[in-house]
Amino acid sequence: MPRTLPLALAALALAATLPSADAAQADPGTAPAPRSPVHAVHDLPDHRAYPEGIARDPRTGDLYVGSFATGAVYRITPGQRSATTFLPAGADGRATANGLKVDRAGRLWVTDSSAGVAVYDLHRRTLLARFDVAGDAPSFVNDLTIAPDGSAYLTDSRRAVVYRVTRDELDHASAGSGLGTLTTRYDLSGALTPHAPDAYTLNGIVADPSGRYLLTVDSTAGDLFRLDLASGGIRRVTLHGGSMLLADGLDLRHGILRAAHNTRNAVSRWRLSPDRTTARMTREVTDPSLQVPTTLVRQGGRTLVVRSQFDKGGPMGPGTPETPFTIAAVDGI
Repeated sequence: MPRTLPLALAALALAATLPSADAAQADPGTAPAPRSPVHAVHDLPDHRAYPEGIARDPRTGDLYVGSFATGAVYRITPGQRSATTFLPAGADGRATANGLKVDRAGRLWVTDSSAGVAVYDLHRRTLLARFDVAGDAPSFVNDLTIAPDGSAYLTDSRRAVVYRVTRDELDHASAGSGLGTLTTRYDLSGALTPHAPDAYTLNGIVADPSGRYLLTVDSTAGDLFRLDLASGGIRRVTLHGGSMLLADGLDLRHGILRAAHNTRNAVSRWRLSPDRTTARMTREVTDPSLQVPTTLVRQGGRTLVVRSQFDKGGPMGPGTPETPFTIAAVDGI
């Protein structure tokens, strides 16, 4: 979200990079154009990938990227630039692949916005269980996180709720039919800023390593919420110096929250208070080369961002995307 020149053109290309004497004399003080902090580091194999989610396996360092357009999941191994297909398009009836997470037991969780979440054994690449949304009301299962106790929490952008799948529920489904139903743990419909009935609200979600809280964002209103894991309480986080408007995926490490803001083409960094009731923005990078960033992950001291290009022939508009689709590193964030 690298091109070679024919050898015959290499000399011309080199000459084109050298300033002419006239240009140097005309304006010797001209400063070079600032270098973009965004640069591609990984390529995806599918020219229709339109990636949305990314997850890191803490045991191996492998990265997994999901395709919103096809439901495929790609894997990037450490030291490799190019991704390979890990789960093919449409595997197990999955229409999309939005949020992804790898848990401590080596299982890959993949949300399908149109249905629910599928859980895979990474070693065997086999489906362990699937949990689907109940009822006929409009739904959009968006992102997920894994709490320290192993429970998964998932946002629904249309219903403004957060679902939970406990370890016991996963074990029961895996040992039985392989099917389960998503159950609501938090209902934020009464806590959100009033919005249009068809608005997409809850989006990214992260678990605090303390095991006490979750943080989730309402990307339509630009609000951040703290969810208390023990009491079930819901509290709006006070934001200083910025907004969570159009925030999509989140990443939380060492009290620092990072957010990808999709159609704003921005990535922001926030310092959280110890009780997670306030957040102060300390840095924001805005750059069109972010290409509608949907989420991000930290790896090896770098912030890696999914460049979705949803606005170029994808779900957000017509056009032709740049290929290959890429994952980018963003400096200084």
